[in-house]
Amino acid sequence: MGILVVGGGIAGLSLALNLHRRGISCQVYERAPSIKELGVGITVLPHCMRELAALGVEQEIIQAGISNIESCFFNRFGQLIYREPRGAAGGYAHPEVGIHRGRLHLVLYRAVLARLGSDAVVTDRTCVGVEQSGDEAVAHFIETTTGLASPSLRADAVIACDGVNSAIRQKFYPSEQVAFSGINTWRGVTRRSPILTGRSYLRIGSIRTGKIVIYPIIDNIDGHGAQLINWMAEIETRSTERNDWNQTGRLEDFYPVYQDWNFDWLNVPEMIRSAEQILEYPMVDKDPVDRWTFGRVTFAGDAAHPMYPRGSNGAAQACIDARVLADFLAETREVEPALRAYEAARLSVVNKIVLTNRSNPPDFINIKVEELVGDRPFDDLDRYISQDELRTLSDDYKKIAGFSRDDLSAAGGS
Repeated sequence: MGILVVGGGIAGLSLALNLHRRGISCQVYERAPSIKELGVGITVLPHCMRELAALGVEQEIIQAGISNIESCFFNRFGQLIYREPRGAAGGYAHPEVGIHRGRLHLVLYRAVLARLGSDAVVTDRTCVGVEQSGDEAVAHFIETTTGLASPSLRADAVIACDGVNSAIRQKFYPSEQVAFSGINTWRGVTRRSPILTGRSYLRIGSIRTGKIVIYPIIDNIDGHGAQLINWMAEIETRSTERNDWNQTGRLEDFYPVYQDWNFDWLNVPEMIRSAEQILEYPMVDKDPVDRWTFGRVTFAGDAAHPMYPRGSNGAAQACIDARVLADFLAETREVEPALRAYEAARLSVVNKIVLTNRSNPPDFINIKVEELVGDRPFDDLDRYISQDELRTLSDDYKKIAGFSRDDLSAAGGS
């Protein structure tokens, strides 16, 4: 059996490693001209780390990032709403790690090259179409940098791991568009002294009045104890105008919302102004579809289920896709039944997560408190909502997203 994987991101590289573990031949084709350490931060949640540990890269990821010990929710006045232990500190078998996305990508890339061979990942190839005939699928490519035609490739199956703007998915859903709800985001990284424990994941404010997520991704970056801090500002507007993925973020577009957020434990505007890099993105996903698999072609990762980047769950679900798909291919040894079984196991589960991230994200805690208290500081939060009630809101999201401790204690949880 030979599998062609289109897309060399987290989903595609995880799938390649999973297939290799099961003795299934594959090759990855990536549209980027080369694999580089790009992007900003990402959080590897325990259920994602479970998958990566099975691939033998857990320790390298831990060493490249920072293991969170707590998650903290604050209002926009800097008051603590709720705090909970995370990762190993929260009783999980695997840690929760904040890491530079480029570092995580390179860990997986190096593992693929080491195990599958130096020619396992072909870069500078954009997939422009896929066809099927008999017992094979044929993918057509061009060179990304030149636009020239590249030889078409035949395989037993083609797996689309080419992201939210998947060219392969577009062939089956040609009229589909990304869904934008008026939320724009700006992401940045800043070198500064550790915040709180130096292992804290912070959500401050609410999407209705301005929100920012902050966590460290590289420790002791300067040899003097400073960390590289990842932050993501989210602002909801009534406008239909969305940010451009290809533009550098401008301070004037979002800074005024945060210019007064100077707390005794963190100066947010200073952190934003000191950023080494600011990127802008729209908050988008796609409406769930009822089919991923078409004969010998199927989708995985963001190509299958683009979701809001809330709760750090996109990478985790991509890694679970990779493991489940590889398992079915290894067990059945028949491509089309295996792809259908994979879809049956994963589609409804992940579609529910996509919709939950729209309507009831993990920072619903902040929104709930703002509704109860109003957009003002509180004297006694217990008058409005108890810590037990807030814990229930947090636990409910974890159950839906598949990383409650009970879910992860079940062998092979999906």
